[in-house]
Amino acid sequence: MLENLKKYSIILASNSPRRKELLEGLGIEYKVKTLPDVDESYPETLIGEQIPLFIARKKAEAYIDTIEDNELIITADTIVWLDGKVLGKPEDSAHAKEMLASLSGKTHQVMTGVCITTKDIRKEFVSVTDVTFNTLSMEEIDHYVINYKPFDKAGAYGIQEWIGYIGVQSISGSYFNVVGLPIQRLYRELIKM
Repeated sequence: MLENLKKYSIILASNSPRRKELLEGLGIEYKVKTLPDVDESYPETLIGEQIPLFIARKKAEAYIDTIEDNELIITADTIVWLDGKVLGKPEDSAHAKEMLASLSGKTHQVMTGVCITTKDIRKEFVSVTDVTFNTLSMEEIDHYVINYKPFDKAGAYGIQEWIGYIGVQSISGSYFNVVGLPIQRLYRELIKM
């Protein structure tokens, strides 16, 4: 299906096991290559969708000097956006519980910015999914944080884990975006390369 990609060596610039699994699901060969210490800061003036796109773009730019003619690099960044604020990765257990309590009984947006970069082309897009949580008890929040340790996840949760099974009331948009990579949209963009 993606015969047009055979001319490229595809690189996923992420160590996320979820992104790796989703890209594998497309049935394309790729390798993982990450650079240490890529700055993921962003100007405080950015809001919503601008933030993950800015960071995905910044990650792509870190590869510009080293990209080979036949390489295609995929970079991405995901944030959780609640009430006009970013919920990043929690610093510790108390912070994770605080984040989950703030998501309880509310709708938030999961936003992923993606850049597809070659020597000559850059395509970029943002995928947004609305996620509504049931009201969570502190006992449920404690159980999840203690047993699943969601410290590497934006918003302190993985929809594909226990908290998603019991806590997510509804989603509007791409489920895979919430997992960490809007794979349907990525596939459509890759077909056009």
